[in-house]
Amino acid sequence: MGLAARLPAAILGFTLLGSAQLPAVPGAPVPEAIAAPIPAAPNVAGPFTFQGQLIQGGAVIGTAPRGTSLLTLDGESVPVTSDRRFLIAFDRDHGPSATLVATLGDGTQQRQLLAIAPRAWDISRLNTLPKYPVPRPEFDRVRPGELAQINAARKMQTDAAGWRQMPFFWPVVGRISTLFGSQRIYRGEPGSYHSGIDIARPTGTTVLAPADGVVILVAPRPFTLEGNLLMVDHGAGLNSAFMHLSRIDVRVGEHVRRGQPIGAVGMTGRATGPHLHWSLKWRDARIDPLLVAGAMPVTD
Repeated sequence: MGLAARLPAAILGFTLLGSAQLPAVPGAPVPEAIAAPIPAAPNVAGPFTFQGQLIQGGAVIGTAPRGTSLLTLDGESVPVTSDRRFLIAFDRDHGPSATLVATLGDGTQQRQLLAIAPRAWDISRLNTLPKYPVPRPEFDRVRPGELAQINAARKMQTDAAGWRQMPFFWPVVGRISTLFGSQRIYRGEPGSYHSGIDIARPTGTTVLAPADGVVILVAPRPFTLEGNLLMVDHGAGLNSAFMHLSRIDVRVGEHVRRGQPIGAVGMTGRATGPHLHWSLKWRDARIDPLLVAGAMPVTD
């Protein structure tokens, strides 16, 4: 059996019709020789259509029924554009279902129960690396201020519409060293699960914007964990974070275009080697970049 045949469709970038058909995704490294496009055909689920995967860590662009005046996901309002498009996403630990409700102009409702496919996650043990990169008292002193800046950035409202450009570009092309959702054990002490994807590249490698957006945070100094941190809002509640950069080439408030250089790979902050950590977040849900950008392109 060939390598492509052994890998599940979610890793290869295929969109399957009907979320119940999606297999669990193992935490195995993604082979660089595999590159499959995300097909254009939409999923159809009741009164809604979706482009993407209804799966833990996935994001989908949907089309609401005609006449929708209010859309909610599990009771929370979701903006709908004039062409009836909307974005929803599901955290790594999302439960097996979600409820989407469209309220029409005449007061009637169209409801759809979405089946969210589960995934398996990888566990890695780092027996030589402590959980905290600096002495705990210093970490406790500095970290709240860093988190406050990150949270304030995520609350910013911009006119970005890059979310419509899925599948996104890969900001750098290279070997994926750590997958989204994996959990690290530091000298026997569990850490938080890995919130993005690590791509191993030499220091100075140019980082490109994966989609249009507006810069919402440029760390004024290297943060304890993220190092030189850059955050870009893509609109509709979706934003990217780029960590451990050696330099940042854009400023807060700047509009960036898909494919535009925005910085360079580095190993600032908590990093054992040069790489880019790219994470995506929709509201409070952390999203797998592999499901938004598709399979890593082939490299020489």
